Amino acid sequence: MDRLKTAEINWNTEGLIPAVIQDYLTGQVLMVAYMDEEALQRTVETGETWFWSRSRKELWHKGSTSGNIQKVINVGLDCDRDTLLIEVEPRGPACHLGTDSCFNEDSSTFLDSLQRVIKERKQERPEGSYTAYLFERGLDKILKKVGEEAAEVIIAAKNPDPKELIRESADLLYHLLVLLEERQIAFRDVLGELKDRRNR
Repeated sequence: MDRLKTAEINWNTEGLIPAVIQDYLTGQVLMVAYMDEEALQRTVETGETWFWSRSRKELWHKGSTSGNIQKVINVGLDCDRDTLLIEVEPRGPACHLGTDSCFNEDSSTFLDSLQRVIKERKQERPEGSYTAYLFERGLDKILKKVGEEAAEVIIAAKNPDPKELIRESADLLYHLLVLLEERQIAFRDVLGELKDRRNR
């Protein structure tokens, strides 16, 4: 991040550059904003995102009022040197509407959407929902299902039909997400652990 030189940047005629803000774990695009040289400098120095507001004509620190700051992981420049890609760890929603992303729901990853549904089922417990049933039965039932699905993945892997392995793997992943929600562990924490291991 600190190797980026402002002299390398092709600023526009207003002395600005668009910055694409991306969740460093999921790859989800959170927002797009503009930076001037000072905003970029503050972003690099503080490790949190700063932008230039074209409407208010002033610098603004993301999360200064809402608390939804963005911890900067990496700052990169595209091949034409006229757009920044800033990978962040979001500490709350990116959008002023309270959503994770300023873009529509389709911009989030499928796993993000699935996690939200599982969380809603746990909170609302709708009648007829299998997910709600698992939460009603508790941790032991969920653990039993994770064990059963893991065994079925092993069996399916010995089967020449790849579709069976795909189905059983989906079952295992779903039940694992339910288990993580039951234990109040975010799946992104698991992704973070995998990313740390990749970098070792």
